[in-house]
Formats: sequence, structure tokens, C-alpha cells
Amino acid sequence: MSLPVISVAQMREWEQSTWATGQTEAEVIRQVGRAVAQRALQMTQPGDLILLLAGKGHNGDDVRAIPPHLADRRYELLDIVSPADDIAQLKETLARNPTLIVDGLFGIGLNRPLDAGWVEFINALNTAHHPVLAVDVPSGLNADTGANFSAAVRADVTLTVGAPKQGLLRTSAVEFVGRLEIAPDVGLVPCPFSSELKWITPSDFAGLPPRRAPQAHKSAFGHLLIVAGSLGYHGAAVLATRAAQRAQPGLVTVHPQEEAYHPIAAQLQSAMVHPWRDDLTFAPTHCTAALIGPGLAARNLSNEMQIFTRKFWRDPQFPVVVDASALDWLQLGTFPKNVIRVMTPHPGEAARLLKSTPQHVQEDRVKALREISGRFGNAWVVLKGQHTLIGRSEGEILVNSSGNPHLAQGGSGDALAGFIAGLLAQPEWQANPARTLAYAVWQHGAAADELQSRRANWMVEDLVDEIGNVRA
Repeated sequence: MSLPVISVAQMREWEQSTWATGQTEAEVIRQVGRAVAQRALQMTQPGDLILLLAGKGHNGDDVRAIPPHLADRRYELLDIVSPADDIAQLKETLARNPTLIVDGLFGIGLNRPLDAGWVEFINALNTAHHPVLAVDVPSGLNADTGANFSAAVRADVTLTVGAPKQGLLRTSAVEFVGRLEIAPDVGLVPCPFSSELKWITPSDFAGLPPRRAPQAHKSAFGHLLIVAGSLGYHGAAVLATRAAQRAQPGLVTVHPQEEAYHPIAAQLQSAMVHPWRDDLTFAPTHCTAALIGPGLAARNLSNEMQIFTRKFWRDPQFPVVVDASALDWLQLGTFPKNVIRVMTPHPGEAARLLKSTPQHVQEDRVKALREISGRFGNAWVVLKGQHTLIGRSEGEILVNSSGNPHLAQGGSGDALAGFIAGLLAQPEWQANPARTLAYAVWQHGAAADELQSRRANWMVEDLVDEIGNVRA
């Protein structure tokens, strides 16, 4: 199940609730140590050297619980009491090129600026540029605010205990947290808290995709209309269409601008391709969802394209997904009650919708999402970026847990928009749009993670082949 995003105070209360049941701190520390060791094994190979850095508190105790679970890895454990006294030993060990450093210097209890000795110690660790696995929180980072206490360890992976801490999701924390992962099962009682932010877990998708009846036929799985592709931007339409097909709707019809028709039609086999016409009569009356936007970036687009986009946002009873350049054509206001409307902006597009700046959007991504949704009729908003957010002007906001920086390639967003629309074209996927959107976004990131685990030079065409194929 999805996990609440909690504060440090809530984490402390959760721990106290656990101790009240008779569970011991020592047992939880043992289980945390085992979980961190398992992640360290995944990040290394037999015979590799792992440097374990343990501070004085419970975060250090977690690290000291790791060695029994390190199997065939070499390790060196440094108990750091005085950074000024221990920095020489740190540098000596770093010179031996450890494959991985496990950071357990400070935990979530740190609440004061670090002195000069600690700043120097952490800077020496960061400038060595070795991969770092942080336990619970990168040392020196405020787990409530995402700010740092004069310095903070730059982790490649942060394995936080129980549930995500709210500060770890702040944009200011991104460069220190790296990839955020959760160790949920470490002996704590079930989390007693809820929150507006919910961390997506693969278990949220049990039973997806839904089973298909043996006698099913293509008309049972919807007809997706895609309006995409213009001169110089035909690839976006192709990527969006192929990703939509990976969702397996019954039919897909693509309407590119006439200048882009031939390169798009030549690359698509099972999708139907027809040139766009300004008379607005081309759209099939029996479509069950629409995607508008990928590759509609040519300067010579007619005003009718904008009129069509606004009409389709306003009128149809079926789901409509708007992406990329088409987001700029939407008008403020509402649409029919209880219909599905989805916007998929990246921070730059979100800034344009809010007449703001990307920096302002990134400072408070939750606020930006809610404002966009509120301005555009309480539409669903998929605010892309690290930890893509999914939500509306009120209610829960889902935080994606999958993906990696290699998704930062042209065409990645087109693939996501296509996959979302391909799912929403199907009646069974329309019943719970929040879950459908979460599944689509998670699959998009999980496909990138799977590709990255296999090869370092994958591209978006590979992503389109993989999306929807990862088992939740």
C-alpha cells in the first residue's frame, strides 16, 4: 500500500508507539541493518570494499548492525567520534577506492548547524566522488525542511526507514538525497499517520493490468484518438502512439499535421493515420479517449488547432489528456462534471500555466499542482520531474517512487502521455483515474529503471518497448 509522507515528530511518535508494544529498539536496529546491507549488496560485487561510517547516535547503530549481513564483501567500519581526529583515517580509507560508502553519521535527530570540523569531514567525503548509500537521511540534511545544516552528504541512494520524510522530497534536498527508497518492514508497528502526500509502492497495483475475458474483442478496449505531430516534430507523435499501443487499447487513430503525415504513417503499422483537417469533422464519433499535444510545436499551426483543443477539453464525456504545446492553448474554466481531464506539464510548462517561473514551481511543487488543477476545472495534473506528482486541487497527491535521471531525454514525456492515454481509452481503466495515472507514471519510471539495470546507453525508443512490461 502507498505510504504516508511524514514529519520527524511523527516518526518519533511512531517509534514510541512501537516501543509501547514491547518491541525493542535493538531488534528494529538489527532489522534496519539487515535492510541496508541488502541494498549495499545490490550496489556492489563480491570482493568489493565497503566503507561503513557510523556516528554516535542510533543512525550509527544501524550501520554497526550491517557487517553480519555483508556476505562476501570486504568492509571497514569507522566509528566517527571527533571529525577533526578521524578525518585522516577517512582520507586513508578513501584512497583505497571503496566501491561504496554507507553514511550513518547523523540521523533525523540532527537539529543544529554543524561545526567546522564536521563540515570539513563531509566535504572530504563528497569530493572523493565515491557512491554513497545514506541510512535514513543524508547526514547533515534536515529531514523536515530539506535544508542542510551547513553541509550534507551527497548520496546516490537514500534508504529511509518506515516511510518517506517530508524534507527528503523537497527540491532543495534532491542533490543530497539522490534516489529515495524506503525500508518499510523493519519491525515497527503499522504507521499510525496519514498525509496528503502518499508515496506510491508497487503493491498499490495488485490486480493490474486487469484480466481480459477470453471472448473479448477490440471494441471492448476502446478507441484512442491522438492529435499529434507537425513539421519537424513527427517523432513525438510516433513515440506517443507506440507507447499508447503498449497500453493495448482496441484501436488507435492518429491525426498529424499534413506536412508530417508521411513520416508518421511510414513508421506506424497497426495504428490508423489520417491527416488533420481544419474543418474539425475528422474525429471519430466513437472514440473513448483523446490525447492532444505531442509534437504540435511547428510555428505554422492554424488557429483551428487551438479551437479544437479547447473544444475537446470542454465538451466530450470521455477522458482527454493534454500534453506539451497544447497545454498553452487551454482556457481557464470547467468541463463536464465527473469526466476525466489530465494535464501533463513539466516544470517549465507548469510555470507558463501559472505565469510564473520554473524555479517558483520547484520551490513548492504541491502548491503548483493544486493551483494548476484549480485554474483548469479541477483537472488531474501529472507534474513531471523527480518524484512526479499526481493529484488535483484537493485530496491526496500521489508521489511517484520510480525512475532515474536517464529519463531526461527528448521524447520521454511523449511516451508517458501516450501510455496514460492508451490506458484511459479502456473502460476498465477509467473507473479509478488516480490509480490509473499512478500506474502509468510508475510503469514509465520502472521501465527506465529496468533499462538502466541492463545497459547504460538506452534511449527513448527502448523505453517505449519496455513500458508496461514491469511487474509491480
